[in-house]
Formats: sequence, C-alpha cells, structure tokens
Amino acid sequence: MHDAKLHYFGVNASQPLSIWVQKGWIYNEDPRGWFQWYCRYYKGRRLLFEDIRQIKRWLGMKRHIAQIKHNCTSGDINCRKVQRQALLHWAYDSRKM
Repeated sequence: MHDAKLHYFGVNASQPLSIWVQKGWIYNEDPRGWFQWYCRYYKGRRLLFEDIRQIKRWLGMKRHIAQIKHNCTSGDINCRKVQRQALLHWAYDSRKM
C-alpha cells in the first residue's frame, strides 16, 4: 500500500494495482503501466493498439487541466489537489500553470 503523504500534494489520486489488473488496464508487456509504456514508446517500440489506447488515455487528462484552469486562481497549488496529483502521475506539472 502506498503512502499518500509522500505525494507532492499529500493526497491519494490513484487506485491500487489490484483494481488496474482486475479491470484489464495493465498491458502484459508493460506491467508498470503508463510510464513503462511511455519509456518504451519513446525508445521506438510501436504496438498499434496499445499505443492508441495509451495516447487516448493521455489526451483524456486534458479535462483535468481545463478544470484547474477554469476553477483555480493562477499559482494556487492548493486548489484541486487530487486532480493536480493525478496530472503529476501522468508527468504533467500543473504547478507551472
């Protein structure tokens, strides 16, 4: 079990690995999920259906960016902490907004 206090925003913005496995969100070749897929994609590996799925998931994170921009004052990193932490999980740093 992870310790949310270690996260930058101090909140839990994820589900346990067991849920990801149960829902079929973990691709067998990338058991560490999105980050592992991204590293391999960056190095040149291409898996048509997995690439499309992962890119679609990343594009779906735009809604969190839009909600932060719409609902938070610029520079207020205490606004929408769960969404900000989720974005950090996806390598997007909302603290720069």
